[in-house]
Amino acid sequence: MAAPKLTAVLGPTNTGKTHLAVTRMCGHASGMMGFPLRLLAREVYDRVVAIKGRAQVALVTGEEKIVPDGARYWLCTAEAMPTDIHPEFIAIDEVQLAADPERGHVFTDRLLHRRGTAETMLLGASTMIPMVRRLLPDAFIESRPRFSQITHAGPKKLSRLPRRAALIAFSVEEVYALAEMLRRQKGGAAVVMGALSPRTRNAQVDLYQSGEVDYLVATDAIGMGLNMDIDHIAFAALSKFDGQRNRRLSPAEMAQIAGRAGRYQTDGTFGTLVYGDAGGPELQEPEVEAIESHDFTPVKRLTWRNARLDWRSLPSLIQSLEQRPERDDLARTNRATDEAVLKLLAEDPVIAGRAGSPERLRILWSVCNLPDYRKSGAKEHARLAARIFLNLTEGDGHIPTDWIAAEVARLDDRQGGIDALSHRISAARTWTYISHREAWLANPRLWADRTRALEEKLSDALHERLRQRFVDRRTSVLMRDLAGGADMLPLEIDGDGTVAIGGEEIGTLTGFRFTAETAAKAGEKKRLIAAAERRLSGELAKRGAELIAAPDHEFELALTGKLPPRILWRGARVARIHGGPTALRPRIRLARAIGALDAGLTVRMAEKLSSWLSARIEHHLAPLALLAKTADSQNASPAARGLAVQMIEALGVLEKRPLAPLLASMTGEDRALLSKAGVTIGITHLFVSGLLRPAPTRWRLALWAIASGLEKMPQPPAPGIVSFAADPAAPDAFYPVAGFTVIGGRAIRLDMIERLSRALHTQRKGMKPFMPDENWVPTLGLDAADFGKVMRALGYRRTEIDGRRAFLWRGLDRPVRDRRGERAPSPHSPFAALKALKV
Repeated sequence: MAAPKLTAVLGPTNTGKTHLAVTRMCGHASGMMGFPLRLLAREVYDRVVAIKGRAQVALVTGEEKIVPDGARYWLCTAEAMPTDIHPEFIAIDEVQLAADPERGHVFTDRLLHRRGTAETMLLGASTMIPMVRRLLPDAFIESRPRFSQITHAGPKKLSRLPRRAALIAFSVEEVYALAEMLRRQKGGAAVVMGALSPRTRNAQVDLYQSGEVDYLVATDAIGMGLNMDIDHIAFAALSKFDGQRNRRLSPAEMAQIAGRAGRYQTDGTFGTLVYGDAGGPELQEPEVEAIESHDFTPVKRLTWRNARLDWRSLPSLIQSLEQRPERDDLARTNRATDEAVLKLLAEDPVIAGRAGSPERLRILWSVCNLPDYRKSGAKEHARLAARIFLNLTEGDGHIPTDWIAAEVARLDDRQGGIDALSHRISAARTWTYISHREAWLANPRLWADRTRALEEKLSDALHERLRQRFVDRRTSVLMRDLAGGADMLPLEIDGDGTVAIGGEEIGTLTGFRFTAETAAKAGEKKRLIAAAERRLSGELAKRGAELIAAPDHEFELALTGKLPPRILWRGARVARIHGGPTALRPRIRLARAIGALDAGLTVRMAEKLSSWLSARIEHHLAPLALLAKTADSQNASPAARGLAVQMIEALGVLEKRPLAPLLASMTGEDRALLSKAGVTIGITHLFVSGLLRPAPTRWRLALWAIASGLEKMPQPPAPGIVSFAADPAAPDAFYPVAGFTVIGGRAIRLDMIERLSRALHTQRKGMKPFMPDENWVPTLGLDAADFGKVMRALGYRRTEIDGRRAFLWRGLDRPVRDRRGERAPSPHSPFAALKALKV
């Protein structure tokens, strides 16, 4: 019978070693593979399940056990490989870990002693070739070249870091600090550390692989078989604390990490990270050459521990563990946590007393093998191990249900930050491991399900916290957009104008004006605006075409105190109105945002808005067209024609007093022509009553403000209002144009003053005192005092009839009061000239 085939497939990363082993295993009737990480075991488990079906494949790790009846293919962590199963094929992955000071003895044992009945395959780095030749002279060594090349790209600043890059650091604090920097500058990063639970780590890897973030921050845990689409590796540090001292990575360790760049036939690059003026780590020329050529110092010694343990007594067990190897190329491990815990427990007389039989010693040793997921240190971990051992060696020989139930309930809390959740997950992993020791619990399956569910629940919460803290998805989307990688991301514009790219809100589009998200910082707003300019051009062009074809009712004049007046389309500003040759012929200026559109389109939009503006002026100020006919009429006297011209220039309202000489020279026919044109010659003003309605008034105020060159105008009077307190700072012409006159500090509508004047004229009889209808006070919105001021302005003097307030006619020659209630001098008085003088 032929001897089992032993092959060592050794070479750099990305040579297809694991794929080869999976293919070889599936070609046998049974097989088993040992991996350095639970994550890798699970990944290959899923691949083999897809090939062989779930019923034939088992997964065994310290924290997970899926073993269907009749399983033929076993995927395990190296420590958890069953010793009572002898499949046809066995493979050990990453055998160079046999040199690791902590876990190396496990890989050395598997390398030396685990064999498939038909074929055994050892997978690892080429640095193991000399050791394999010495320890396993019958092994066939197969060297495989890397599918792609990795080249040195030199140091790079964070701002210059290419997309699809991974930053490498060696402490939690450094990883978090780099992730925060990437969040601010690049939109975020995924985080991969050995301290994360496999589920959290997988979720973070998916976050990166999906393209939601383009950057990854990781420890050297990334070097063990994580296959991701990484183009560049940037070392933020080249030294790490290995448990005893802070040391520089070896070139082989650097290469194991740098080899994650470039997958299959895609080349990759590596380099270091520069921290601004502070510089950064520097790769030495020999290190660069070694990494690029995959030429490293061979492994000269493997870590070893005696696997043939002596179970006669506790001292003999410890002595057997301390046994030294007979070969110089094997070095006994002195940093194993399980051995340190055993020696601490051996000092406890109670525990030493209970470990008096081989059976009890085996229980004690299995308890010491409990991994220290909490990283609490040997002494603290020994306390937990001691309690478990005491429980297992008394009563029914099981861990009390109340204890595990209380611990699981205490950990079942999704609240808290990253550190709190990480601590709970570590504790949960401890209980998950315990639940898979079937002899330790009365109902191991129940607790295996509960602890696994707890770990998954906490892991999902931790992933979400990491995502919230280190991923600004909007910035990430923007950076990809600006880099040209987000063309396929959907652009969405909601009915309220909210703009989103790839589901992330970036601002609001109102008409043609984009406003960045108000909560964004200054630097981010620039990116938001750049993204909008890049992605909204098509939408803006579409809206431009819609504006040109829009019906008139979609446009409106916006007139507030803010000048110049604006034209709104569908509620959004599209243009401003500016002064033109005359008040009735203004010009428009398109909104700045429209200026970025195609020149031909903007010209047609300007023509559309100009046409609408002219039509609205003609519609609302139609009475001025009748005045223009009067001004051109041959039947009107020069005085009537001149007055018509002045009325047009004043937009339909003129104060009467300065026009007294001109009015005195007009004939009855002239007055009839003006009346036919809609002009009312009132007691204080001449006005066109049809222009005092709200809509024409708004347009007249807008045109007057533009023609006057005002920068600010008082708020136009509300439609329907009769009187209100006048603003002393308002320009003198504002209230007449608005259709009001100011008497005693109150602005009163001109047509109401005229109605009051006509009513008083009808009621009074010559110069006799009379009492006006008292309903006029509330009708005008005045109080008694203000009404008295109006009466004086209209030529009436207060008197009394039987002790009640009355008025008598005195004529309009008496001085009237100005808007502040002060006596206003006659414009023909010499005091009027004195008032105009300034010292």
